[in-house]
Amino acid sequence: MISSLTNMLVWAFGNTYRIMSLAMLALLAGCQANPIYSTTGTVLSSYSEGEATPYVLQMSDTQMACSLGEGLDPLLYSFSRVTSAPNTTGSLLMLLAGNCAEAKAWEAELEYLSADFQGIVPAAKDARERAKRLNAMTAKRRYLSFQRAMEAYEFDPSMEPVECPFLFDDQDELTFLLGLLTGLQAIVNDANSGSMAGVPRNIAPQAERAAQCVDNEKWGGLPNAIRSLVWLLLPDTRPALSPDPWMVLEHSSELSIAKGMRASMALEAVAAETFGRPDVLEKVIGQFAESESTVKVWDDYRLVDEVARNVVQFASDKHWVAHYGYRTPQSFFGKMSPERDTENVETMSLDDLL
Repeated sequence: MISSLTNMLVWAFGNTYRIMSLAMLALLAGCQANPIYSTTGTVLSSYSEGEATPYVLQMSDTQMACSLGEGLDPLLYSFSRVTSAPNTTGSLLMLLAGNCAEAKAWEAELEYLSADFQGIVPAAKDARERAKRLNAMTAKRRYLSFQRAMEAYEFDPSMEPVECPFLFDDQDELTFLLGLLTGLQAIVNDANSGSMAGVPRNIAPQAERAAQCVDNEKWGGLPNAIRSLVWLLLPDTRPALSPDPWMVLEHSSELSIAKGMRASMALEAVAAETFGRPDVLEKVIGQFAESESTVKVWDDYRLVDEVARNVVQFASDKHWVAHYGYRTPQSFFGKMSPERDTENVETMSLDDLL
Protein backbone atom coordinates (compact mmCIF):
# COMPACT_ATOMS: atom_id res chain seq x y z
CA MET A 1 0.00 0.00 0.00
CA ILE A 2 2.74 2.43 1.05
CA SER A 3 4.77 1.35 -1.97
CA SER A 4 1.86 2.04 -4.30
CA LEU A 5 1.31 5.46 -2.74
CA THR A 6 5.00 6.23 -3.08
CA ASN A 7 4.95 5.22 -6.72
CA MET A 8 1.93 7.48 -7.35
CA LEU A 9 3.63 10.43 -5.72
CA VAL A 10 6.80 9.84 -7.74
CA TRP A 11 4.74 9.58 -10.93
CA ALA A 12 2.78 12.74 -10.13
CA PHE A 13 5.91 14.68 -9.20
CA GLY A 14 7.67 13.47 -12.33
CA ASN A 15 4.80 14.54 -14.59
CA THR A 16 4.55 17.91 -12.85
CA TYR A 17 8.27 18.43 -13.32
CA ARG A 18 8.02 17.53 -17.00
CA ILE A 19 5.04 19.87 -17.55
CA MET A 20 6.86 22.72 -15.81
CA SER A 21 9.95 22.03 -17.86
CA LEU A 22 7.98 22.11 -21.09
CA ALA A 23 6.30 25.37 -20.03
CA MET A 24 9.67 26.93 -19.27
CA LEU A 25 11.05 25.80 -22.61
CA ALA A 26 8.02 27.25 -24.39
CA LEU A 27 8.45 30.50 -22.47
CA LEU A 28 12.13 30.68 -23.32
CA ALA A 29 11.39 29.87 -26.95
CA GLY A 30 8.83 32.67 -27.01
CA CYS A 31 11.30 35.10 -25.50
CA GLN A 32 13.84 34.14 -28.14
CA ALA A 33 11.32 34.31 -31.01
CA ASN A 34 9.59 37.61 -30.15
CA PRO A 35 12.56 39.85 -31.05
CA ILE A 36 12.68 38.11 -34.42
CA TYR A 37 8.95 38.65 -34.93
CA SER A 38 9.26 42.28 -33.88
CA THR A 39 12.17 42.87 -36.23
CA THR A 40 10.37 41.13 -39.10
CA GLY A 41 7.24 43.19 -38.48
CA THR A 42 9.23 46.43 -38.43
CA VAL A 43 11.04 45.50 -41.65
CA LEU A 44 7.80 44.54 -43.41
CA SER A 45 6.08 47.72 -42.28
CA SER A 46 9.01 49.88 -43.39
CA TYR A 47 9.23 48.10 -46.74
CA SER A 48 5.49 48.39 -47.33
CA GLU A 49 5.48 52.13 -46.66
CA GLY A 50 8.76 52.94 -48.40
CA GLU A 51 8.62 50.65 -51.43
CA ALA A 52 5.43 48.65 -51.83
CA THR A 53 2.99 51.54 -51.36
CA PRO A 54 4.61 53.87 -53.95
CA TYR A 55 4.81 50.93 -56.37
CA VAL A 56 1.14 50.05 -55.91
CA LEU A 57 0.03 53.68 -56.32
CA GLN A 58 1.69 53.68 -59.74
CA MET A 59 -0.19 50.57 -60.88
CA SER A 60 -2.92 50.65 -63.52
CA ASP A 61 -4.37 47.22 -62.70
CA THR A 62 -6.95 47.98 -60.02
CA GLN A 63 -7.96 44.34 -59.58
CA MET A 64 -4.41 43.25 -58.82
CA ALA A 65 -3.97 46.18 -56.45
CA CYS A 66 -7.09 45.36 -54.48
CA SER A 67 -6.06 41.70 -54.29
CA LEU A 68 -2.78 42.88 -52.77
CA GLY A 69 -4.73 44.73 -50.10
CA GLU A 70 -6.80 41.67 -49.22
CA GLY A 71 -3.78 39.37 -49.18
CA LEU A 72 -1.15 41.53 -47.48
CA ASP A 73 -3.24 43.25 -44.81
CA PRO A 74 -3.75 40.15 -42.59
CA LEU A 75 -0.05 39.28 -42.84
CA LEU A 76 1.17 42.77 -42.05
CA TYR A 77 -1.30 43.32 -39.20
CA SER A 78 -0.55 39.95 -37.60
CA PHE A 79 2.75 41.54 -36.55
CA SER A 80 0.84 44.22 -34.63
CA ARG A 81 0.70 41.61 -31.83
CA VAL A 82 4.43 42.10 -31.26
CA THR A 83 5.11 45.59 -32.63
CA SER A 84 3.29 48.86 -33.36
CA ALA A 85 0.39 48.64 -35.82
CA PRO A 86 1.45 49.93 -39.27
CA ASN A 87 -1.54 52.26 -39.59
CA THR A 88 -0.15 54.39 -42.42
CA THR A 89 0.30 51.48 -44.81
CA GLY A 90 -2.62 49.67 -43.19
CA SER A 91 -5.02 52.46 -44.14
CA LEU A 92 -4.12 52.08 -47.82
CA LEU A 93 -4.23 48.28 -47.66
CA MET A 94 -7.73 48.31 -46.19
CA LEU A 95 -8.73 50.93 -48.75
CA LEU A 96 -7.64 48.49 -51.48
CA ALA A 97 -9.47 45.63 -49.77
CA GLY A 98 -12.58 47.81 -49.68
CA ASN A 99 -12.26 48.33 -53.42
CA CYS A 100 -12.33 44.55 -53.90
CA ALA A 101 -15.55 44.24 -51.91
CA GLU A 102 -17.10 47.15 -53.78
CA ALA A 103 -16.24 45.64 -57.17
CA LYS A 104 -18.22 42.54 -56.16
CA ALA A 105 -21.08 44.75 -54.97
CA TRP A 106 -21.06 46.49 -58.34
CA GLU A 107 -21.36 43.19 -60.18
CA ALA A 108 -24.27 42.17 -57.97
CA GLU A 109 -26.01 45.50 -58.62
CA LEU A 110 -25.57 45.14 -62.38
CA GLU A 111 -27.02 41.63 -62.13
CA TYR A 112 -29.98 43.09 -60.25
CA LEU A 113 -30.56 45.74 -62.91
CA SER A 114 -30.25 43.16 -65.67
CA ALA A 115 -32.72 40.78 -64.02
CA ASP A 116 -35.08 43.68 -63.33
CA PHE A 117 -34.85 44.76 -66.98
CA GLN A 118 -35.78 41.22 -68.06
CA GLY A 119 -38.54 40.93 -65.47
CA ILE A 120 -36.91 38.00 -63.62
CA VAL A 121 -38.11 38.87 -60.13
CA PRO A 122 -36.45 36.11 -58.02
CA ALA A 123 -33.05 36.71 -59.63
CA ALA A 124 -33.44 40.46 -59.14
CA LYS A 125 -34.28 40.03 -55.45
CA ASP A 126 -31.34 37.68 -54.90
CA ALA A 127 -28.86 39.99 -56.63
CA ARG A 128 -30.22 42.97 -54.71
CA GLU A 129 -29.67 41.23 -51.39
CA ARG A 130 -26.13 40.19 -52.36
CA ALA A 131 -25.37 43.78 -53.31
CA LYS A 132 -26.55 44.99 -49.89
CA ARG A 133 -24.39 42.47 -48.03
CA LEU A 134 -21.35 43.32 -50.12
CA ASN A 135 -21.96 47.03 -49.55
CA ALA A 136 -21.98 46.32 -45.82
CA MET A 137 -18.63 44.54 -46.11
CA THR A 138 -17.25 47.44 -48.13
CA ALA A 139 -18.50 49.94 -45.55
CA LYS A 140 -16.83 48.06 -42.68
CA ARG A 141 -13.50 47.89 -44.50
CA ARG A 142 -13.63 51.54 -45.47
CA TYR A 143 -14.54 52.68 -41.98
CA LEU A 144 -11.54 50.75 -40.67
CA SER A 145 -9.36 52.41 -43.32
CA PHE A 146 -10.59 55.82 -42.12
CA GLN A 147 -9.84 54.95 -38.49
CA ARG A 148 -6.34 53.75 -39.35
CA ALA A 149 -5.56 56.91 -41.30
CA MET A 150 -6.64 59.09 -38.38
CA GLU A 151 -4.59 57.02 -35.92
CA ALA A 152 -1.55 57.03 -38.21
CA TYR A 153 -1.27 60.80 -37.96
CA GLU A 154 -2.56 61.04 -34.38
CA PHE A 155 -5.42 63.16 -35.65
CA ASP A 156 -8.62 63.59 -33.68
CA PRO A 157 -11.27 64.54 -36.27
CA SER A 158 -13.79 65.43 -33.55
CA MET A 159 -11.56 68.09 -31.97
CA GLU A 160 -12.81 71.69 -32.08
CA PRO A 161 -11.12 73.67 -33.51
CA VAL A 162 -9.33 71.34 -35.92
CA GLU A 163 -5.61 70.88 -35.32
CA CYS A 164 -4.11 69.74 -38.61
CA PRO A 165 -1.66 66.84 -38.41
CA PHE A 166 1.95 67.04 -39.49
CA LEU A 167 2.18 65.50 -42.95
CA PHE A 168 5.79 64.87 -43.84
CA ASP A 169 5.57 64.35 -47.62
CA ASP A 170 3.21 63.89 -50.57
CA GLN A 171 2.53 60.27 -49.69
CA ASP A 172 1.45 61.29 -46.19
CA GLU A 173 -0.82 63.98 -47.60
CA LEU A 174 -2.44 61.59 -50.04
CA THR A 175 -2.82 58.84 -47.42
CA PHE A 176 -4.54 61.27 -45.05
CA LEU A 177 -6.74 62.67 -47.82
CA LEU A 178 -7.75 59.22 -49.07
CA GLY A 179 -8.53 58.26 -45.48
CA LEU A 180 -11.05 61.11 -45.31
CA LEU A 181 -12.52 60.16 -48.67
CA THR A 182 -12.79 56.53 -47.62
CA GLY A 183 -14.70 57.56 -44.51
CA LEU A 184 -17.29 59.32 -46.68
CA GLN A 185 -17.48 56.34 -49.00
CA ALA A 186 -18.13 54.12 -45.98
CA ILE A 187 -21.21 56.21 -45.16
CA VAL A 188 -22.52 55.88 -48.74
CA ASN A 189 -21.84 52.12 -48.80
CA ASP A 190 -23.57 51.68 -45.46
CA ALA A 191 -26.61 53.57 -46.74
CA ASN A 192 -26.67 51.31 -49.81
CA SER A 193 -26.60 48.28 -47.50
CA GLY A 194 -29.59 49.43 -45.49
CA SER A 195 -27.34 50.50 -42.59
CA MET A 196 -26.13 46.93 -42.00
CA ALA A 197 -22.58 48.10 -41.13
CA GLY A 198 -23.54 50.78 -38.61
CA VAL A 199 -21.01 53.35 -39.80
CA PRO A 200 -21.38 56.52 -37.65
CA ARG A 201 -22.63 59.46 -39.70
CA ASN A 202 -20.75 61.99 -37.61
CA ILE A 203 -17.52 61.25 -39.49
CA ALA A 204 -18.92 63.24 -42.44
CA PRO A 205 -18.62 66.68 -40.80
CA GLN A 206 -15.29 65.58 -39.32
CA ALA A 207 -14.00 64.77 -42.80
CA GLU A 208 -15.30 68.10 -44.10
CA ARG A 209 -13.26 70.03 -41.53
CA ALA A 210 -10.16 67.88 -41.88
CA ALA A 211 -10.12 68.23 -45.69
CA GLN A 212 -9.07 71.84 -45.21
CA CYS A 213 -5.70 70.60 -43.91
CA VAL A 214 -4.61 69.59 -47.43
CA ASP A 215 -3.94 71.92 -50.37
CA ASN A 216 -6.86 71.87 -52.81
CA GLU A 217 -5.05 72.96 -55.97
CA LYS A 218 -2.17 70.54 -55.43
CA TRP A 219 -4.51 67.54 -55.17
CA GLY A 220 -6.72 68.28 -58.12
CA GLY A 221 -9.70 69.71 -56.26
CA LEU A 222 -10.23 66.57 -54.19
CA PRO A 223 -10.29 68.32 -50.77
CA ASN A 224 -13.05 70.69 -51.90
CA ALA A 225 -14.88 67.86 -53.64
CA ILE A 226 -14.96 66.02 -50.32
CA ARG A 227 -16.26 69.12 -48.57
CA SER A 228 -18.97 69.76 -51.16
CA LEU A 229 -20.18 66.16 -50.96
CA VAL A 230 -20.55 66.58 -47.19
CA TRP A 231 -22.47 69.82 -47.76
CA LEU A 232 -24.91 67.86 -49.92
CA LEU A 233 -25.18 65.04 -47.39
CA LEU A 234 -25.50 67.41 -44.42
CA PRO A 235 -26.59 70.91 -45.55
CA ASP A 236 -26.10 72.32 -42.03
CA THR A 237 -22.32 71.82 -42.38
CA ARG A 238 -22.12 74.22 -45.33
CA PRO A 239 -20.53 77.56 -44.37
CA ALA A 240 -22.76 80.59 -44.87
CA LEU A 241 -20.66 82.23 -47.61
CA SER A 242 -19.61 79.06 -49.44
CA PRO A 243 -20.52 78.59 -53.14
CA ASP A 244 -23.11 76.12 -54.37
CA PRO A 245 -21.84 72.54 -53.84
CA TRP A 246 -22.56 71.57 -57.43
CA MET A 247 -20.44 74.48 -58.66
CA VAL A 248 -17.62 73.38 -56.35
CA LEU A 249 -17.85 69.83 -57.66
CA GLU A 250 -17.77 71.05 -61.26
CA HIS A 251 -14.71 73.20 -60.61
CA SER A 252 -13.03 70.35 -58.74
CA SER A 253 -13.57 68.06 -61.71
CA GLU A 254 -11.91 70.57 -64.01
CA LEU A 255 -8.94 70.78 -61.65
CA SER A 256 -8.69 67.00 -61.50
CA ILE A 257 -8.34 66.73 -65.27
CA ALA A 258 -5.63 69.38 -65.29
CA LYS A 259 -3.80 67.59 -62.47
CA GLY A 260 -4.08 64.14 -64.05
CA MET A 261 -5.83 62.49 -61.11
CA ARG A 262 -9.58 62.49 -61.78
CA ALA A 263 -10.82 61.42 -58.35
CA SER A 264 -12.94 64.58 -58.08
CA MET A 265 -14.87 63.53 -61.18
CA ALA A 266 -15.71 60.22 -59.52
CA LEU A 267 -17.06 62.11 -56.49
CA GLU A 268 -19.16 64.32 -58.74
CA ALA A 269 -20.60 61.21 -60.42
CA VAL A 270 -21.39 59.63 -57.03
CA ALA A 271 -23.06 62.83 -55.87
CA ALA A 272 -25.13 63.01 -59.07
CA GLU A 273 -26.35 59.44 -58.55
CA THR A 274 -26.98 59.85 -54.83
CA PHE A 275 -29.00 63.06 -55.16
CA GLY A 276 -30.82 62.31 -58.41
CA ARG A 277 -29.09 64.64 -60.85
CA PRO A 278 -29.08 62.77 -64.20
CA ASP A 279 -28.07 65.97 -65.99
CA VAL A 280 -24.90 66.23 -63.90
CA LEU A 281 -24.20 62.52 -64.29
CA GLU A 282 -24.45 62.73 -68.07
CA LYS A 283 -22.13 65.74 -68.09
CA VAL A 284 -19.51 64.09 -65.88
CA ILE A 285 -19.46 60.84 -67.86
CA GLY A 286 -19.18 62.79 -71.12
CA GLN A 287 -16.34 64.96 -69.80
CA PHE A 288 -14.49 61.96 -68.45
CA ALA A 289 -14.72 60.16 -71.78
CA GLU A 290 -13.54 63.28 -73.62
CA SER A 291 -10.58 63.68 -71.28
CA GLU A 292 -9.34 60.14 -71.98
CA SER A 293 -7.48 61.25 -75.10
CA THR A 294 -6.01 64.42 -73.61
CA VAL A 295 -5.39 63.90 -69.89
CA LYS A 296 -1.82 63.43 -68.75
CA VAL A 297 -2.22 61.07 -65.82
CA TRP A 298 -0.10 61.76 -62.74
CA ASP A 299 2.16 58.70 -62.95
CA ASP A 300 3.01 58.56 -59.25
CA TYR A 301 -0.67 58.14 -58.42
CA ARG A 302 -2.00 56.41 -61.52
CA LEU A 303 -3.95 53.93 -59.42
CA VAL A 304 -6.11 56.73 -57.96
CA ASP A 305 -7.03 57.85 -61.47
CA GLU A 306 -7.79 54.26 -62.54
CA VAL A 307 -10.08 53.75 -59.55
CA ALA A 308 -11.87 56.98 -60.48
CA ARG A 309 -12.29 55.67 -64.00
CA ASN A 310 -13.87 52.49 -62.64
CA VAL A 311 -16.36 54.55 -60.63
CA VAL A 312 -17.42 56.58 -63.67
CA GLN A 313 -17.53 53.45 -65.86
CA PHE A 314 -19.80 51.75 -63.33
CA ALA A 315 -22.12 54.77 -63.25
CA SER A 316 -22.35 54.56 -67.03
CA ASP A 317 -22.91 50.79 -66.97
CA LYS A 318 -25.73 51.14 -64.45
CA HIS A 319 -27.50 53.58 -66.74
CA TRP A 320 -27.07 51.36 -69.78
CA VAL A 321 -28.13 48.13 -68.08
CA ALA A 322 -31.18 49.79 -66.52
CA HIS A 323 -32.32 51.34 -69.81
CA TYR A 324 -31.06 48.93 -72.48
CA GLY A 325 -30.24 45.67 -70.69
CA TYR A 326 -26.50 45.65 -71.39
CA ARG A 327 -23.35 47.45 -70.28
CA THR A 328 -21.88 50.48 -71.99
CA PRO A 329 -20.36 49.48 -75.35
CA GLN A 330 -16.77 50.64 -75.49
CA SER A 331 -17.37 52.92 -78.47
CA PHE A 332 -20.29 54.57 -76.64
CA PHE A 333 -18.54 55.40 -73.37
CA GLY A 334 -19.46 59.00 -72.68
CA LYS A 335 -22.91 58.68 -74.26
CA MET A 336 -26.16 57.80 -72.55
CA SER A 337 -27.92 56.08 -75.45
CA PRO A 338 -27.07 53.83 -78.42
CA GLU A 339 -28.14 56.52 -80.88
CA ARG A 340 -25.26 57.64 -83.05
CA ASP A 341 -24.60 61.28 -83.78
CA THR A 342 -25.21 61.59 -87.50
CA GLU A 343 -24.58 65.34 -87.72
CA ASN A 344 -21.47 66.52 -89.57
CA VAL A 345 -20.59 62.98 -90.63
CA GLU A 346 -18.58 62.84 -93.84
CA THR A 347 -19.97 60.39 -96.40
CA MET A 348 -18.04 58.78 -99.19
CA SER A 349 -19.12 59.56 -102.72
CA LEU A 350 -19.75 56.41 -104.71
CA ASP A 351 -19.74 58.16 -108.11
CA ASP A 352 -16.04 57.51 -108.69
CA LEU A 353 -16.54 53.82 -108.02
CA LEU A 354 -19.09 53.36 -110.81
